[in-house]
Amino acid sequence: MERKQFLKTALLVNAAIIAKPLLAMAKGFVIADFPLSNNNVTYYKKSDAPYDLLRKGFNKRIEKFPQIIALCSTKEGVAQAVKYAVANKLPIAIKSGGHCMEGFSSNNGGMVINLSLLNKVEWVEDFVVKVGPGCTLANLYNNILPKQKILPGGSCAGVGIGGLVTGGGYGLMSRLFGLTCDSLQEVTMIDGKGNSVNSKDNPELLWACKGGGSGNFGIVTELKFKLHTAPKTMQSVRFKTKNATAQKAKQIFKTWFEESKLLPNHCFSACLLNGKTVYILLTNTSKTTAAVQRFINTLSAASQTTSKTAAQLLATALKTYYGRQAPMNFKNASAGLYKSFNEIEPFIEEVLQKVINTPGMIYQVNAVGGAVQNAEFEKTSCFAHRSYFYFSELQAYWETPTQGNKLMARFQEVQQLFSENNITAQYRNYPDVNFKNSLQLYYGTNLERLRAVKKTYDPNNVLQHEQSI
Repeated sequence: MERKQFLKTALLVNAAIIAKPLLAMAKGFVIADFPLSNNNVTYYKKSDAPYDLLRKGFNKRIEKFPQIIALCSTKEGVAQAVKYAVANKLPIAIKSGGHCMEGFSSNNGGMVINLSLLNKVEWVEDFVVKVGPGCTLANLYNNILPKQKILPGGSCAGVGIGGLVTGGGYGLMSRLFGLTCDSLQEVTMIDGKGNSVNSKDNPELLWACKGGGSGNFGIVTELKFKLHTAPKTMQSVRFKTKNATAQKAKQIFKTWFEESKLLPNHCFSACLLNGKTVYILLTNTSKTTAAVQRFINTLSAASQTTSKTAAQLLATALKTYYGRQAPMNFKNASAGLYKSFNEIEPFIEEVLQKVINTPGMIYQVNAVGGAVQNAEFEKTSCFAHRSYFYFSELQAYWETPTQGNKLMARFQEVQQLFSENNITAQYRNYPDVNFKNSLQLYYGTNLERLRAVKKTYDPNNVLQHEQSI
């Protein structure tokens, strides 16, 4: 269902419950200790029509069944839902956009607090906005790009800003402006006891929310961001090599690693292997400098074909990367952060061979660095992996259960190769439930400090998921 249709349905159901609470009770809507809906929050249980729609996320592979879904329309509604969950000993999961790769935004038998209605964008100043956690990237971009402003978010249109920013957040503009969390100035949050808190009163909370992961400390209800002047245009260059052997793919990846590190910050690049085809993407939001032209020449020589778009208005160009909006079956996870090709060179050919032999699997590496490595940003956020130049991701997509079973098994074989070869830094927004010592992989030396924040705001561990602090 399209987002507008979903919101319309949710609001109509909400209005009906508010208008006729006694009728709802008479029809068995409310059980013995089931909370009453009100103007701030609407509660759903399994027998309610919207429940099945609300419980599902972007990943069709993951099926979870919370006891209660609390669809909140205000900060007060979030607080009410938390207090009910605490009183009834229900663990809480938080859903803003529902795109968590491992389904941490839902649970079995607990409460899911759905923040999709907290999606407003409010202008505070020319370069400052307040945003609800349920605001999608597409919605945010539609509000700020017409005013020539940008936030360095991701590219997937349906991702909720709340989950993205608390895990760090990177995308096409990160080398130029930093991670998404680096533009975060203030958060308002409902803690694990149902109290409203603001990071102005405790800078440590803001530090923790800049890369400390969602679902750990509380439910963020509002985020204040500093925006940046948006580049006017973006140009894309794509390189493709079909029927690549693992050895050929390795050579192209090595060349890309060497050249992408030299790109100016106004460029982004990614290199991936999908089946037997190696793809390279380059985006450029400024002039074609000598370094950019060298990259194009070198990768054109290494690839079979090169195609280039004309420079497009940024709002138009970004929509090219919005991705699929409908839920699908997939398994995506971080495959390590690297400083150079040397870290993966001894075993990467084996990884690439497994990808070639497994239709539906993709291995992708994204160039980061640039403003992400800003020393001031490092001081004010808990994101632990700024020294790395490359973020990688392993992906698998399928249609049938048989395909899924085979891909999941092969996926873990590939992940094991990275683990055995001492790839120990992983990106929190690309989680894998099979990571051992996952919190150390995500947060590094900041883990103990983050645990102290957890004790302050959620001492009873009301907010929890498979890899929560």
